[in-house]
Amino acid sequence: MVNARLSRRAALRGGAGVLLGGASLGVLPLFGTPDRKQDPASCRTRDLSSSDKRLVVSNWPGYIDEDDGDYTSTLTEFEKKTGIKVSYTADVNDNLEFFAKVVNQLGSCQSSKRDMFVLTDWMAARMIQVGWIQPLDKAKVPNVHANLIDSLQHVGWDPDRTYSAPWQSGLTGIAYNKSKVKEVRSFEELLTRSDLRGRISLLTEMRDTMGLIMLTEGADPANFDQDDWDNAIDRLRKARNDGQVRAFTGNDYIQDLSAGNILACEAWSGDVAAAEDENLVFVSPEEGQMIWSDNMLVPNLASHQGNAEEWINYYYEPEVAAKLAAYVWYICPVKGAQEAMEKVDPSLVDNQLIFPSAESLKTMHSFMALEEFQIRAYEGDFADVIGG
Repeated sequence: MVNARLSRRAALRGGAGVLLGGASLGVLPLFGTPDRKQDPASCRTRDLSSSDKRLVVSNWPGYIDEDDGDYTSTLTEFEKKTGIKVSYTADVNDNLEFFAKVVNQLGSCQSSKRDMFVLTDWMAARMIQVGWIQPLDKAKVPNVHANLIDSLQHVGWDPDRTYSAPWQSGLTGIAYNKSKVKEVRSFEELLTRSDLRGRISLLTEMRDTMGLIMLTEGADPANFDQDDWDNAIDRLRKARNDGQVRAFTGNDYIQDLSAGNILACEAWSGDVAAAEDENLVFVSPEEGQMIWSDNMLVPNLASHQGNAEEWINYYYEPEVAAKLAAYVWYICPVKGAQEAMEKVDPSLVDNQLIFPSAESLKTMHSFMALEEFQIRAYEGDFADVIGG
């Protein structure tokens, strides 16, 4: 279980480090070129679901439960319940890496040979904006619209969840080593406290780090303007120049935090939970915390969309969602799963890293969807600072 909980974000962090550490903005997806855009209504194929009970899914590593002895996984139960044979592949190791696998097909209205894949908010938003994703039949995914938790509804890039359904979510906040330093309560403290100077790390994920800095500056990361961005990047640059930041990390901050090489850091909730180190404390900063999701998407020319929608609807059954959450230990996006967890694993019912309280949910913020010119400008600014 520990390895499963670690692998999804570890893979993502590794990809971010390659992108930003090398400051190679040329590898960012060129979504905006006219020949890449599609009309989902005209780039589709006949749905074979009623006669061909198959489904091809691409997801992140360690992001689903597996059969083990007497334990029957949710995937196996889905196959037994529906008669649909699932070809499930954990080949989404990084958003950009996966983009490279499918860009030529999707960008020219050809089949990606997948019925579903799971991508993080910002990549999902871009694919939807350029018309590479099919709308879901609302009548076939009623559980999504009935059971999706409130904090994940009405996102700016898919306000009615017409194209996407969150698979799992996670939080970005603060972690500190309580055996080495006193409590760190805010991101402001992380950036300014003298006893932390040179002993903190921030993440190489631009949207997480800049989102939290915007909250510190009093801006809304879900709705900001150029002045807000400029103020936030200046604040990051100051922290870097003042020597407050020891490193911008990829996949190794938990080890450094446990060892005392850093005293506090920007962190992902799942990493702290999986570390199983009683000295490491995850904190929701006083300013708020960032929430991200990985989203189920049906690409253009998927030939088993009906089967994909049946899969989505199945995983939004509270009992199924609880069983999955007990294995992967990320935020469960499904209402009713907390109550269902009583039968799955009562010890997890009150786990705030799986089922955040209503009070905690109010502190969560998402990063707004960016236009193509903003992506290039903002990623460039960020890379200049963290690589300087």
